[in-house]
Amino acid sequence: MHQLIDSYARNISDEKQASVIDGSATGTDKRYKVLHHDYADPDSLRKLAAQIKDHTLHHLDEYLPKAEAALINNGAHVHFADSDADAKNTILSILRSHEVTRLTKSKSMAAEEIHLNPFLIENGIECLESDLGEFIIQLDDDEPSHIVKPIIHKNRRDIAKTFLREGIAADYNDDPETITHRARYHLRAKYMEAQAVITGANFVSAETGRLVLVTNEGNTRFGMAPVDVHIALVGIEKIVPTDRDLGVFLNLLGRSATGQQLTVYTEFINGPKAAEQPSGPTNMHVVFMNNGRTDVLESNCREILRCIRCGACQNVCPVYRQASGHAYRSPYGGPVGAVLSPLLFGNRFPELADLPKASSLCGACNEVCPVDIPIPDLLLRLRDKAKQEEVYSPGALPMSPFATLATSPSVWRTAMTMSKAMNHLPIHMTPLKPLQEWLNLRTLPDWKGGDFRKWMSARKKN
Repeated sequence: MHQLIDSYARNISDEKQASVIDGSATGTDKRYKVLHHDYADPDSLRKLAAQIKDHTLHHLDEYLPKAEAALINNGAHVHFADSDADAKNTILSILRSHEVTRLTKSKSMAAEEIHLNPFLIENGIECLESDLGEFIIQLDDDEPSHIVKPIIHKNRRDIAKTFLREGIAADYNDDPETITHRARYHLRAKYMEAQAVITGANFVSAETGRLVLVTNEGNTRFGMAPVDVHIALVGIEKIVPTDRDLGVFLNLLGRSATGQQLTVYTEFINGPKAAEQPSGPTNMHVVFMNNGRTDVLESNCREILRCIRCGACQNVCPVYRQASGHAYRSPYGGPVGAVLSPLLFGNRFPELADLPKASSLCGACNEVCPVDIPIPDLLLRLRDKAKQEEVYSPGALPMSPFATLATSPSVWRTAMTMSKAMNHLPIHMTPLKPLQEWLNLRTLPDWKGGDFRKWMSARKKN
């Protein structure tokens, strides 16, 4: 049975919470410094990125066929998958047609979204994550808890223990440089044994069909160099109209995600290996995945499809910092996940209905979003949708009694005057089960009702 974010946060270990808070705060600080150092008016750049994204989404019926034609012209094979099952079966079919039994995979939120790894392994294909964080997640049979930093919830001691347990290290050593060298030594042999590589794509240019991949480890380059088959799984919202637009998004993505002016490796994939190139895949397949995105596009929360998966909203969110990504029970955690997960998966997983309430509505997520997504507004729209459809998350209290109280001045004054009595009542012993469940997950401050009215009356007399 799933846990509400409140209870998950309460039960999280101090060590895990410290790792998440430190990693998140560091990311937020670095983003602010580099973005405001490099741009006098970063808000104007965010608004430009939002306009480009909105334009693309409103004309997706034009840009998707254009991207398909450009990719085919570049020598790639293009496939379309309407659902998660379609995407998985399409990829499996491609791998079997090329007789692939071993592959490496770079970090891909689209692949996490459809649980691609377990599916391929169940069907007899060895699938190894090559991103260091995702590699550790795979070794631990864990789930990523951040869009950009999948092991933000772990520290170097956790990783050193994993490497020792899995035989990647002969002795315990939690020095970060040593850990990296050991992972590199292990993974390089796997690259050479692989027959295919699966990647995502950060952006796809409809103008030229170029796939853009950004990493800080170069694992996509290592993955592509020795293999014959490259499969890219891409959400249909990743398309941008022109190559020129990429300059806007790449400048925002690096600064928002990791506080870098540009990620260490920014790759433009034009198609399969050309005749004059010494290495690389001779077969390239691009799988454009819908999986509920057109439904989101038709909703009143379509702005969430602007997201470029930078994780800045996660880093700044006070709820995410306390609970970690695992509390959201979805590949997409934090504010973006609180909107996107119920929209993409809500019909299959109604228990995600509580996610839009996992927010203080402080607005910090909107302020740091590189594509200016009004996340607090979208959360309110989803809350209203849940109310209209009478979908109540577990432990949630109906607000109609409060509405009656708050709209009756005389009843409100009486309640505020008497509220101090609540400090002396055993409210956790209430016979009302919904109220008891709600109170068990919260520590209420002392009631101080009535003081404001006394203060205001005294000011009037003076």
